[in-house]
Amino acid sequence: MSADLLARHATHGAAALDDAAVEALLPAVPCWRMEAAPDTGVRLVRDFAFLDYMETIAFVNALAWMVHREDHHPDLQVGYRRCTASWTTHSAGNRLSENDFICAARADAIYAGRTGA
Repeated sequence: MSADLLARHATHGAAALDDAAVEALLPAVPCWRMEAAPDTGVRLVRDFAFLDYMETIAFVNALAWMVHREDHHPDLQVGYRRCTASWTTHSAGNRLSENDFICAARADAIYAGRTGA
């Protein structure tokens, strides 16, 4: 199903997914987890590991290009050998939309292309 997500693009004004739709999409992005967001919503989160700071920043830059094209931007926490990305759809009441899963799958593809993981 990840290939199905990679074939799609984020759309403006995506609606919040119901719980059943979220549960159906989670297996397509198995490295991601759901967390409560501080603003009472929910977010999709993944931690990425790297060999050093330059690899981390190269990934963040590649991710920035993708999210700019998709016009759906994550929150990022960047450290020396790690980056944590989290998505939620603010316009959908800080709930998850299909856009979050599309961008998570695309982030996974970027990571795999850079690290082989």
